[in-house]
Amino acid sequence: MITIRPFQPADWPALWPLLQSVFCTGDTYAFSPSSTEAEIHQAWITAPQATFVATSDTGAVIGTYSLKPNQPGLGGHVCNCGYVVAQAARGQGVAALMCEHSQDHARTLGYRAMQFNLVVSTNTGAVRLWQKLGFAIVGTLPGAFHHSQLGYVDAHVMYKSLVSA
Repeated sequence: MITIRPFQPADWPALWPLLQSVFCTGDTYAFSPSSTEAEIHQAWITAPQATFVATSDTGAVIGTYSLKPNQPGLGGHVCNCGYVVAQAARGQGVAALMCEHSQDHARTLGYRAMQFNLVVSTNTGAVRLWQKLGFAIVGTLPGAFHHSQLGYVDAHVMYKSLVSA
């Protein structure tokens, strides 16, 4: 059983290697592969409005997401989320559960929509999942992501309303 709960400082020793292992590949996130632990802690834990972890039935951290306003002020009703799943837990529905959880949590915080600013086009599994969960590609940014192996590739902006029409 997967549990999603708020991040606790005691989670960091398990969370940092998970984040580092994903960010250092340079194929899905805009963080520099050489980002320091302090930089990632600031970006993933300190700066966001909320950070959650997904844990396995043994209590191991197998995923995480962070939630923050996409823009300040008059754009602050739209949130932004980022998700990371441990390699060993991929294909088990962790990302989908975290995305659904994040939407529910965003609604409780008063957000009216969720936007993903830089979904790498070559990350087809993520694009497919976000579309399955109701997100639409509202724009494609040509060459906006410098992929570590493929060079400059497109990135999508994806959006979903969190309120009824």
